[in-house]
Amino acid sequence: MTRLISWAFAMPSLTLPALALALVATGAEARQPADDALIEKGAYLARAGDCTACHTAPEGEPFAGGLPMSTPIGTIYTTNITPDDDTGIGQYTVEDFANALRNGEARDGHQLYPAMPYPSFSTLTDEDIEALYAYFQHGVEPVAKENRDSDIPWPMNMRWPLEMWAWMFAPDNVGFTPDASQSAQWNRGAYLVEGLGHCGTCHSPRGLAFQEKGYEAGDEAFLAGAELDGWYAFNITGDEDHGVGGWSDEQLVTYLESGSVPGKAQAAGPMGEAIEHSLRFLERDDLKAIATYLKSVPAVSEAGASRFTQGQPADDVARLRGVALSEDAPQDQGARLYLGACASCHGASGRGSQDGHYPPLVNNSVMGSTHLGNLTQVVLHGIHRETNEGELLMPALDRDIDNAEAASLMAYLVEQFGHPDAEAPSAERIAEWRRAKH
Repeated sequence: MTRLISWAFAMPSLTLPALALALVATGAEARQPADDALIEKGAYLARAGDCTACHTAPEGEPFAGGLPMSTPIGTIYTTNITPDDDTGIGQYTVEDFANALRNGEARDGHQLYPAMPYPSFSTLTDEDIEALYAYFQHGVEPVAKENRDSDIPWPMNMRWPLEMWAWMFAPDNVGFTPDASQSAQWNRGAYLVEGLGHCGTCHSPRGLAFQEKGYEAGDEAFLAGAELDGWYAFNITGDEDHGVGGWSDEQLVTYLESGSVPGKAQAAGPMGEAIEHSLRFLERDDLKAIATYLKSVPAVSEAGASRFTQGQPADDVARLRGVALSEDAPQDQGARLYLGACASCHGASGRGSQDGHYPPLVNNSVMGSTHLGNLTQVVLHGIHRETNEGELLMPALDRDIDNAEAASLMAYLVEQFGHPDAEAPSAERIAEWRRAKH
């Protein structure tokens, strides 16, 4: 990929009204020829913002929307952001586009749900909005697909309360102001993490109104970890025990571009998707900037929830739980399941493969956490994503084991490799996760 043109905030500024005049106001006239370099820059920025994650449904056309998103009051469906004039954003001017990104307001005036991370996108510079606009108007194929109404029942589906939400919780700032006391690399990382990359959308805890408890370094609980749709987005503050303070810059960069750091972590779920569709395509300079910034975020500690474990791996199969395996010994069911379904890749000792292709379970961040939703999701639903080196696949066990068996396997994993304070989920809890997934 062509190198990103400088930083957005280091470029001369153009006002949005000037851009609107330059790009023309309405209808098909809004899509005037755009510079190829600007379109390419917009494509890079769209990947950095992982726009496809929400606006492309499984098996759907790129950016045509329709992805269901669960909320506490019902399901909403993402919108078509292709340049189709009737069902997409083909009629949007650059001002309309900027207003949607920064303020969460659609062209017809209705307020968007905060599932659209406009509080983070409010920091986008005029130059980056111009590039994104050029890409979505000229670099994306138009798809005629009507937007789907939410499944939220009346009166909770009324939009006017969303305007109150935006007034109360969305940041007032527009654009990005570099911190003169920090390096250029740190500022680039701040721009990507706080704004375009909207990392806090998943990694920052939420309040009663579903608002993020912070949008920038220094805010309370910013990037301190949060539950999300059955997964746990880990603490990525600079805390050495619970966050990423103990990671080297190179380990963080490697994780962001590959999703795997042997002995540390293996990405799955929403984080795996972010790496597959977004982070692995970024320039290493941008990944280094992200690493620099994350390690500077004020540390937030989680009592008793260290991400790492000093688990004692079994030296051989005979040491598993210290007992002989037998068909009539129910307490050994988890060990039998591990040997049959997991040990061929992760090893009987849980050390993984020497080349790092099969990650170790010992000292693994997911295994070493007291938040076991991620481990359960991976056991049940596996991992399947594309990497820069090819396909990564871990088979799902969802159809092969029942809830009681899954609970036994989880109990074994936690006892053998897990955090000493972790409590393995019960069969009933696993049943709840399964129902939520489907």
